[in-house]
Amino acid sequence: MDSVKPQTPKNLAVSLVLEASEVLELFQWSDELDGQDELASELADVMLYLIQLASVSQIDLEAAVLSKLDENNNRTW
Repeated sequence: MDSVKPQTPKNLAVSLVLEASEVLELFQWSDELDGQDELASELADVMLYLIQLASVSQIDLEAAVLSKLDENNNRTW
């Protein structure tokens, strides 16, 4: 029986970055997107790892996003 990797913040952060790099690969040789379905699938992978990372880190992701939106809205660019 294979052992299951623990869902540690570090392991999830690494997986998140690896999945994000797969999004970037879709644009590696072109500014145009060839497969919207493939992009949707890769973005879903990124989102799933992000949600898992927030969960195991005990971060309320919705509250963090709302706080960041407020911070950015009040920022002078």
